[in-house]
Amino acid sequence: MTRKLIILTDPGQDQAAAILTILGQKQAFEVLGLVATAGNINLDHTIANCLKLMELAGRPDIPVFAGCSHPIIRPLVTAEHVHGPKGLDGPDLPPPSIKPQEKHGIDFIIDTVCAHPGEVSICSLSPVTNLAMALRKAPDIAGKIHEVVAMLGAYFEVGNITPAAEFNCYVDPEAADVVLKAGIKTTLLPLDVTHRMRSTPERLSAMRALANRCGVATAEMLEYSQAFDLNKYGWEGAPLHGPCVPAFMLAPDMFSGRQINVSVELNGTLTAGMTVADWWQTTDRPKNVFYVRDGDPVAYYDLLIQSLGNLP
Repeated sequence: MTRKLIILTDPGQDQAAAILTILGQKQAFEVLGLVATAGNINLDHTIANCLKLMELAGRPDIPVFAGCSHPIIRPLVTAEHVHGPKGLDGPDLPPPSIKPQEKHGIDFIIDTVCAHPGEVSICSLSPVTNLAMALRKAPDIAGKIHEVVAMLGAYFEVGNITPAAEFNCYVDPEAADVVLKAGIKTTLLPLDVTHRMRSTPERLSAMRALANRCGVATAEMLEYSQAFDLNKYGWEGAPLHGPCVPAFMLAPDMFSGRQINVSVELNGTLTAGMTVADWWQTTDRPKNVFYVRDGDPVAYYDLLIQSLGNLP
């Protein structure tokens, strides 16, 4: 059965790999639109990067919407130190010839969910600012969203932007708090699982060996962005976060986790943006999230290579 998707994104090389993975699975996903947000880079660049990816994949028909240019309350924190000054550095992608839609991304989310009640899955690769703002503007859409599957949070692996917080949650913890309290069926793919999905040289070579433009471009993107993580962690490959979201949607048996409560720390001096995962059910807080803790990296990269191979 084909899932209707709205993709929330701030590409970002790993988000680009996730989007291309989705587009390589046309029988599984019907992408209704991309909503760009500020995150890894400012909004102007994330919009442009979304448009570039649609052209790279031969899908200029998929609409791209501009969302919020900053978090709900806090000043924007970006990650050029990882993703480069344009956020999608690595391959030489030409300026996009297609344009974003005029409708704001928040209104697109609301209108689309209302037009397809119970059918739309939210695939979140970025801070969840736009979804939170949509829920604030139209609270009734919470009961009409089929599910939210998000790359967000960390607990056992702790943080990657601060010692306690994962980047997507840290950028806009108030937004994450809104979404996690909305009563929507939600799955989180945190650093606890994404750190296990490492882009080793052999896996990047397999992408390049596809010899199609999407496979080669993805290898070039990840070769660029891996430098920071390889230096930071000293692993044999950099973690590949974003594609965990479509991989879980395509093959949930590839992963393991449990239904737990996850709450967001909003006020901590040292822990702002931390996702507090009640893994052992030590509180009576409601279980609001399926929290994915582990996965199979071999099957993961096999799926990614297969998906990229389906593209131009």
